[in-house]
Amino acid sequence: MSPESQEQTAEAARAASALTELVEVLWGRGREVASSPVSPSQLKVLFVLEEEDGVNLRTVTERLGSTPPSVSRLCDRLQAVGFVSRTASPNSRRELRLWLSESGRSFLRDLRARREAELHEVIARMPPRKRAMLLEGLVSFNEAADRSDPHSGGSARPNFRTA
Repeated sequence: MSPESQEQTAEAARAASALTELVEVLWGRGREVASSPVSPSQLKVLFVLEEEDGVNLRTVTERLGSTPPSVSRLCDRLQAVGFVSRTASPNSRRELRLWLSESGRSFLRDLRARREAELHEVIARMPPRKRAMLLEGLVSFNEAADRSDPHSGGSARPNFRTA
């Protein structure tokens, strides 16, 4: 990579970092106005269950890269607010399956709608040509993130989407 290309890449990384911080602020607004706010860790559990409903606690723990007691407490709180339900596994009495409830699904739909509205407001103020460029750049960024990471042997991104 040429020095000029390296500098452009570094500049793009700095801009993406600044954008990420701004998006986090917008995401926070979406969570603040939601009727039943959850912590970022609890939200990750909801994302995992949305992607892989009916999985066991061990699977959720692996997806989050956390510990079983921590994930169990997160699921306890989510169950208490009605976003998650647990059922016994048909294969083992000791294993529990976790399910995203309809309330949990509704919460994620509402959260995504609020977050999208926040982004829409900002993007609508951009000139049309810049919006098209943003879309092209974001599509390209997503494609690059989806490519396999040769060092990890798997996908470069988690196996779930965000709200």
